[in-house]
Amino acid sequence: MRKTIFQVAVLIVLFVARVSTGFSQANSELKNFLSQKMGLKQEQITAIQNGQPYAKNMEPRSPAEIFVFGVIYINAAPESYVKFATDFNRLSQIPGYLAIKRFSTPPQASDLEGFGFDGDDVKGLKDCKPGNCVVQLPASTMEELRKTVNWSAPNVDDQVNQFTQKLALSRLLQYQKEGNRILGAVYNDKNQQVNVADQFKYMISYSQALPRELPDFYNYLLNYPEARPANVEDSFYWDKVKFGLKPTLRVVHVVTMHGDKPDQPAYVIAEKQLYSSHYFETALDLTFCIRGSDDPKESGFYLVKAMGSEQAGLTGVKGSMVRRIAVSHSVSDLQKSLASIKDVLEHQK
Repeated sequence: MRKTIFQVAVLIVLFVARVSTGFSQANSELKNFLSQKMGLKQEQITAIQNGQPYAKNMEPRSPAEIFVFGVIYINAAPESYVKFATDFNRLSQIPGYLAIKRFSTPPQASDLEGFGFDGDDVKGLKDCKPGNCVVQLPASTMEELRKTVNWSAPNVDDQVNQFTQKLALSRLLQYQKEGNRILGAVYNDKNQQVNVADQFKYMISYSQALPRELPDFYNYLLNYPEARPANVEDSFYWDKVKFGLKPTLRVVHVVTMHGDKPDQPAYVIAEKQLYSSHYFETALDLTFCIRGSDDPKESGFYLVKAMGSEQAGLTGVKGSMVRRIAVSHSVSDLQKSLASIKDVLEHQK
């Protein structure tokens, strides 16, 4: 049976809900989950329980999708991971991160200093039109950009990036008021149009059990800013990263839930992509911190990640080759990341 990122998440939540008698029972439930749902062999499960990282590619619904699942046991408090994941100074030093910054509350224009395109993208934007654009943009934005910028001016790069920063701030403020409705903008950079809001809804539509297990969290992801649970916090950041050949600008909404009931994970973190200039049409990363013991005073937790995206250029003969490479790198990178996180959290002072 094919599984999506949220089907994986559902199984994780169901696993957590049945853990009630301590560490030995948690091991038993995790073993059942990994063997029955993930198809892992006993030696693989034992390795995970002993602290080895595990990651695998999940079968997608279409060639444009990539779904990756990973898990590791970490002998530290789950709170330490939340602190680790929100340390932007650390993230800025990781190879591939060209810039990263958290938005203020409320977001300010100064938050977007450094948010902008490189020279090659600026040059390409000059001739940008629906069906043929170097950056993921709606047709209306392409037209406004052409009319706003003096393309023959010596400071054309600054003009484009000032326009980009103002647009990003405006859209984020609008999203914070109206939610997913403003994600209804259509990317017109390629022949096939992409409706971001529809893609996001489609990505999470396969889950049947999640609304029953974490209904408030699930509904909030869909209906933000309405129906915000009391145990949920929102934050926003932008980054500039090098995933492939081109530096990519992204704007991300982070939803963090602190489990306030015995049958909930200690933390659930969703990173919801609001915009990406290249590659990722839609993306959602889910992180579950599941205590290894029913006693919150005891250290140790399972770090579980389910990461999904819709990406352009993964179809056709050339696209299928790109897809194989992307999937292979995604699985390898997640496994290395889990091992690195474990090492840091278990040895930090």
